[in-house]
Amino acid sequence: MKNIFRINQKINPFNKKIFVSADKSLSIRWVLLSSLSKKKSIAYNLLKSEDVISAISCIKKLGSKVNFKKKKCEIVGTGLNFNLNKKLILNAGNSGTLGRLILGLLINYQNNIKLIGDKSLSKRDFLRVIMPLKKFGANFVSNKNKLPLNIRGTKKPKPINYFESKGSAQCKTSVILAALKAKGETKIKAKKSRDHTELMLRHLKLPIKIKKTKKFDFINVKGVNEINPLNYKLPGDISSCAFFIVLTILSKKSKVLLKNINVNPSRIGIIKILKKMGAKIKIINEKKYKGEKIADILVRSSNNLKGINCPTKFNSSAIDEFLVIFLVAAKSKGTSIFKGLSELNQKESPRLKIGSKILSLMGVKNQVTKNSIKIFGNPNISLSHKIIIKKYLKDHRIFMMSTIAALTFGGNWTIHDANSINTSFPSFLRKLKDLEH
Repeated sequence: MKNIFRINQKINPFNKKIFVSADKSLSIRWVLLSSLSKKKSIAYNLLKSEDVISAISCIKKLGSKVNFKKKKCEIVGTGLNFNLNKKLILNAGNSGTLGRLILGLLINYQNNIKLIGDKSLSKRDFLRVIMPLKKFGANFVSNKNKLPLNIRGTKKPKPINYFESKGSAQCKTSVILAALKAKGETKIKAKKSRDHTELMLRHLKLPIKIKKTKKFDFINVKGVNEINPLNYKLPGDISSCAFFIVLTILSKKSKVLLKNINVNPSRIGIIKILKKMGAKIKIINEKKYKGEKIADILVRSSNNLKGINCPTKFNSSAIDEFLVIFLVAAKSKGTSIFKGLSELNQKESPRLKIGSKILSLMGVKNQVTKNSIKIFGNPNISLSHKIIIKKYLKDHRIFMMSTIAALTFGGNWTIHDANSINTSFPSFLRKLKDLEH
């Protein structure tokens, strides 16, 4: 793949059916949970992206046996305890999900493990998982709470009480994985976030109790001696869908049917927000699969879009999709306000800051703070000038946002670091090409 992508015209009208890549959150969680079972787990349609390959590399170093051919992956894990006791270096690559989750998995590994990551991941905060995992009994030496860091687990992890206040599913899941290895009951009070881990544990009939309130989930997890294998057919990723949803909404005379998508209620904030803005989106053919909601999403070109004062209750369920939501706001009538988005700057890049910069390059007036953005929409905006996108820490979602902007707003775009998509959606550009044929 050429690492610089150029676009100089809008996309033509289309009417297509698309299967996007498998859900990245589910794929990484499946890999890590399967490593905790001594029996064979099988996944079909597992995402073959750099983040998932990094997860597989880590569990192989820890002793799991993996056979990954085409879209079928088999894992025979080590069980809850490790057969190894030697110093290791594990590389989480670009994946914050893997980096934070695997630390919970390592809570009872009784030798030194050094966790490293790429340039982007090494800038991100790990104190949020270090603090609760220390309570279990793990020891850490870190670079100002960033990677690289060293963890040494404990022989007997102690159950803890934990308040997850940021709405971070990564922190919550890291603690849940550690809790499975602790003798006794860990009690978690968590701000609302995606609940894939809890659903997987319920499907495996593990001792987890969940009480949901309006703002928090109360989760109790007991330690176990063994875990059954987890066989899984991975659905499509709503975060990958988001780019095609927005592309369709902002294109003329177009329609797309996105097939077999994970529409877990903790992930569909983008659909709720865009419908409030006047977008034509329908969820159809809904069914349940191992606790997850799976459906098709039908999207049509949408005129008469209007600005939104976005309720913060949608933030955690749309956190990975706000960049493309900003594009819809830019093309809407009136002003849009998005608040409470400090977590956007804890991603692969400072997305709130970079998203604002891209809007400014497009000529879209906006005002940004450390946790909010106000976007002044213009339904008639159409670009003709040159725009160059580079130096954004190779954040895959920045690349894909820029591509959608180029195809819908016009202009002459040069977008660097096209290979960044390999972390989450390697077939993105190929899927775009399919729309034109």
